[in-house]
Amino acid sequence: MKYHLTFRYTFVLAVILLFCSCKGERKLPYYGMRDTKTVTNNDGSTTVDTIYQTIPAFKLLNQDSTEITNDTFKGKVYVADFFFTSCNTICPIMHRNMKKIFDNYKDNADVMLLSHTIDFKYDTPSVLKKYAQKLGVDGPKWQFAYGAKDTVYTLATKSYLVSVAQDDNDKQGYVHQGFLILIDKDRRIRGAYDGTNPEQVAQLEKDIPLLLAEDKS
Repeated sequence: MKYHLTFRYTFVLAVILLFCSCKGERKLPYYGMRDTKTVTNNDGSTTVDTIYQTIPAFKLLNQDSTEITNDTFKGKVYVADFFFTSCNTICPIMHRNMKKIFDNYKDNADVMLLSHTIDFKYDTPSVLKKYAQKLGVDGPKWQFAYGAKDTVYTLATKSYLVSVAQDDNDKQGYVHQGFLILIDKDRRIRGAYDGTNPEQVAQLEKDIPLLLAEDKS
Protein backbone atom coordinates (compact mmCIF):
# COMPACT_ATOMS: atom_id res chain seq x y z
CA MET A 1 0.00 0.00 0.00
CA LYS A 2 1.39 3.35 -0.98
CA TYR A 3 0.91 5.85 1.80
CA HIS A 4 2.99 8.78 0.72
CA LEU A 5 0.17 10.55 -1.10
CA THR A 6 -0.46 14.05 0.16
CA PHE A 7 -3.74 15.33 1.57
CA ARG A 8 -4.95 17.18 -1.48
CA TYR A 9 -5.31 20.87 -1.15
CA THR A 10 -4.90 20.83 2.64
CA PHE A 11 -2.23 23.46 2.55
CA VAL A 12 -3.00 25.12 -0.78
CA LEU A 13 -6.70 25.71 -0.38
CA ALA A 14 -8.16 28.10 2.13
CA VAL A 15 -8.07 26.93 5.75
CA ILE A 16 -9.57 29.43 8.13
CA LEU A 17 -9.15 29.18 11.88
CA LEU A 18 -11.77 31.21 13.71
CA PHE A 19 -11.90 32.15 17.38
CA CYS A 20 -14.88 32.95 19.54
CA SER A 21 -14.10 36.48 20.69
CA CYS A 22 -16.64 36.50 23.49
CA LYS A 23 -15.44 33.35 25.26
CA GLY A 24 -12.00 32.84 23.78
CA GLU A 25 -12.90 29.29 22.77
CA ARG A 26 -11.19 27.75 19.76
CA LYS A 27 -13.31 26.85 16.76
CA LEU A 28 -12.25 24.28 14.24
CA PRO A 29 -11.02 25.44 10.82
CA TYR A 30 -12.90 25.10 7.56
CA TYR A 31 -11.17 23.12 4.80
CA GLY A 32 -11.60 23.42 1.06
CA MET A 33 -12.66 26.07 -1.39
CA ARG A 34 -14.61 29.09 -0.26
CA ASP A 35 -16.50 31.94 -1.88
CA THR A 36 -18.23 35.10 -0.77
CA LYS A 37 -21.61 36.68 -1.36
CA THR A 38 -22.92 40.13 -0.59
CA VAL A 39 -26.03 40.27 1.57
CA THR A 40 -28.29 43.32 1.80
CA ASN A 41 -29.58 43.93 5.31
CA ASN A 42 -32.99 45.32 6.26
CA ASP A 43 -31.52 48.77 6.84
CA GLY A 44 -30.03 48.85 3.35
CA SER A 45 -26.47 48.21 4.47
CA THR A 46 -24.53 45.28 3.04
CA THR A 47 -22.35 42.58 4.57
CA VAL A 48 -20.18 39.91 3.02
CA ASP A 49 -20.84 36.28 3.94
CA THR A 50 -18.36 33.47 3.40
CA ILE A 51 -19.61 30.36 1.60
CA TYR A 52 -17.61 27.25 2.49
CA GLN A 53 -17.20 24.08 0.46
CA THR A 54 -19.70 21.39 1.40
CA ILE A 55 -20.13 17.69 0.71
CA PRO A 56 -22.54 17.50 -2.24
CA ALA A 57 -25.64 15.35 -2.59
CA PHE A 58 -24.88 11.67 -3.14
CA LYS A 59 -26.61 8.29 -3.43
CA LEU A 60 -24.83 5.10 -2.37
CA LEU A 61 -25.72 1.64 -1.09
CA ASN A 62 -24.88 0.66 2.46
CA GLN A 63 -24.00 -2.70 4.00
CA ASP A 64 -27.71 -3.58 4.16
CA SER A 65 -28.16 -2.87 0.44
CA THR A 66 -30.21 0.18 1.41
CA GLU A 67 -29.78 3.49 -0.36
CA ILE A 68 -28.14 6.19 1.71
CA THR A 69 -27.88 9.85 0.75
CA ASN A 70 -26.60 13.07 2.26
CA ASP A 71 -29.97 13.25 4.04
CA THR A 72 -28.95 10.16 6.03
CA PHE A 73 -26.44 12.43 7.76
CA LYS A 74 -28.61 15.53 7.91
CA GLY A 75 -28.03 17.43 11.14
CA LYS A 76 -25.23 15.05 12.17
CA VAL A 77 -21.54 15.42 12.84
CA TYR A 78 -19.81 12.54 11.12
CA VAL A 79 -16.38 11.06 10.48
CA ALA A 80 -15.71 9.79 6.95
CA ASP A 81 -12.96 7.70 5.42
CA PHE A 82 -12.05 5.67 2.32
CA PHE A 83 -10.87 2.06 2.50
CA PHE A 84 -11.31 -1.43 1.05
CA THR A 85 -12.05 -4.62 2.93
CA SER A 86 -9.07 -6.64 1.67
CA CYS A 87 -6.58 -3.93 2.65
CA ASN A 88 -4.13 -5.40 5.15
CA THR A 89 -1.95 -2.37 5.82
CA ILE A 90 -3.47 0.92 6.99
CA CYS A 91 -7.19 0.06 6.89
CA PRO A 92 -7.22 -2.26 9.93
CA ILE A 93 -5.49 0.43 11.98
CA MET A 94 -7.85 3.14 10.75
CA HIS A 95 -10.91 1.08 11.59
CA ARG A 96 -9.69 0.01 15.01
CA ASN A 97 -9.50 3.72 15.76
CA MET A 98 -12.89 4.38 14.14
CA LYS A 99 -14.35 1.58 16.27
CA LYS A 100 -13.27 3.45 19.41
CA ILE A 101 -15.19 6.49 18.22
CA PHE A 102 -18.16 4.26 17.38
CA ASP A 103 -18.13 2.80 20.89
CA ASN A 104 -17.68 6.18 22.59
CA TYR A 105 -20.63 7.73 20.73
CA LYS A 106 -22.86 4.68 20.45
CA ASP A 107 -25.59 6.42 22.43
CA ASN A 108 -25.13 9.88 20.89
CA ALA A 109 -27.55 10.34 17.99
CA ASP A 110 -25.69 13.45 16.79
CA VAL A 111 -22.57 11.52 15.73
CA MET A 112 -22.23 9.07 12.83
CA LEU A 113 -19.49 7.40 10.80
CA LEU A 114 -19.24 6.80 7.05
CA SER A 115 -16.70 4.49 5.38
CA HIS A 116 -16.59 4.41 1.58
CA THR A 117 -15.08 1.39 -0.13
CA ILE A 118 -12.87 2.14 -3.13
CA ASP A 119 -12.96 -1.52 -4.27
CA PHE A 120 -15.88 -1.30 -6.68
CA LYS A 121 -15.20 -4.82 -7.99
CA TYR A 122 -15.33 -6.89 -4.81
CA ASP A 123 -16.76 -4.85 -1.92
CA THR A 124 -20.46 -5.31 -2.62
CA PRO A 125 -22.96 -4.55 0.15
CA SER A 126 -22.95 -8.18 1.31
CA VAL A 127 -19.16 -8.09 1.65
CA LEU A 128 -19.40 -4.82 3.56
CA LYS A 129 -22.00 -6.40 5.84
CA LYS A 130 -19.64 -9.23 6.77
CA TYR A 131 -16.86 -6.72 7.29
CA ALA A 132 -19.03 -4.64 9.63
CA GLN A 133 -20.03 -7.73 11.57
CA LYS A 134 -16.40 -8.74 11.94
CA LEU A 135 -15.70 -5.29 13.40
CA GLY A 136 -18.58 -5.76 15.83
CA VAL A 137 -20.62 -2.98 14.26
CA ASP A 138 -24.39 -3.05 13.85
CA GLY A 139 -27.14 -0.51 13.41
CA PRO A 140 -27.20 2.70 11.36
CA LYS A 141 -24.57 4.73 13.25
CA TRP A 142 -21.66 3.47 11.12
CA GLN A 143 -22.51 3.28 7.46
CA PHE A 144 -20.33 1.34 5.00
CA ALA A 145 -20.93 2.68 1.51
CA TYR A 146 -20.64 1.09 -1.92
CA GLY A 147 -20.97 2.88 -5.24
CA ALA A 148 -19.73 3.11 -8.81
CA LYS A 149 -16.04 3.89 -9.22
CA ASP A 150 -16.57 7.35 -10.70
CA THR A 151 -19.06 8.30 -8.00
CA VAL A 152 -16.90 7.26 -5.05
CA TYR A 153 -13.59 8.43 -6.47
CA THR A 154 -15.01 11.83 -7.36
CA LEU A 155 -16.45 12.19 -3.86
CA ALA A 156 -13.05 11.34 -2.41
CA THR A 157 -10.89 13.65 -4.48
CA LYS A 158 -13.23 16.56 -5.18
CA SER A 159 -15.39 16.69 -2.06
CA TYR A 160 -13.50 15.09 0.85
CA LEU A 161 -10.11 16.10 -0.64
CA VAL A 162 -8.64 12.62 -0.15
CA SER A 163 -6.47 10.89 -2.75
CA VAL A 164 -7.66 7.46 -3.91
CA ALA A 165 -6.74 5.45 -7.00
CA GLN A 166 -6.90 2.09 -8.65
CA ASP A 167 -3.29 0.99 -9.19
CA ASP A 168 -2.46 -2.20 -11.06
CA ASN A 169 1.17 -1.80 -10.03
CA ASP A 170 0.27 -2.06 -6.36
CA LYS A 171 -0.01 -5.62 -5.07
CA GLN A 172 -3.39 -4.89 -3.52
CA GLY A 173 -4.70 -3.01 -6.56
CA TYR A 174 -5.63 0.23 -4.80
CA VAL A 175 -3.91 3.12 -3.08
CA HIS A 176 -5.53 5.64 -0.78
CA GLN A 177 -4.88 7.93 2.12
CA GLY A 178 -5.73 7.02 5.67
CA PHE A 179 -7.34 10.28 6.66
CA LEU A 180 -10.38 10.47 8.89
CA ILE A 181 -12.39 13.49 7.79
CA LEU A 182 -14.55 15.36 10.29
CA ILE A 183 -17.74 16.84 8.79
CA ASP A 184 -20.02 19.25 10.61
CA LYS A 185 -23.81 19.40 10.62
CA ASP A 186 -23.78 21.74 7.62
CA ARG A 187 -21.69 19.25 5.55
CA ARG A 188 -18.49 21.31 5.78
CA ILE A 189 -15.03 19.78 6.30
CA ARG A 190 -13.73 20.75 9.73
CA GLY A 191 -10.78 18.43 10.24
CA ALA A 192 -8.49 15.83 8.65
CA TYR A 193 -6.56 13.36 10.77
CA ASP A 194 -4.14 10.55 9.98
CA GLY A 195 -6.17 7.54 11.06
CA THR A 196 -2.99 5.55 11.76
CA ASN A 197 -1.38 8.19 13.97
CA PRO A 198 -2.36 7.89 17.66
CA GLU A 199 -1.74 11.56 18.36
CA GLN A 200 -3.90 12.72 15.47
CA VAL A 201 -6.66 10.27 16.35
CA ALA A 202 -6.55 11.59 19.91
CA GLN A 203 -6.95 15.10 18.50
CA LEU A 204 -9.98 13.96 16.51
CA GLU A 205 -11.50 12.58 19.70
CA LYS A 206 -11.01 16.00 21.31
CA ASP A 207 -12.39 17.88 18.31
CA ILE A 208 -15.68 15.99 18.00
CA PRO A 209 -17.15 17.39 21.23
CA LEU A 210 -15.77 20.81 20.30
CA LEU A 211 -17.72 20.65 17.05
CA LEU A 212 -20.85 19.37 18.80
CA ALA A 213 -20.65 22.32 21.19
CA GLU A 214 -20.78 24.85 18.34
CA ASP A 215 -24.54 24.40 17.96
CA LYS A 216 -25.04 24.99 21.67
CA SER A 217 -22.92 28.12 22.00
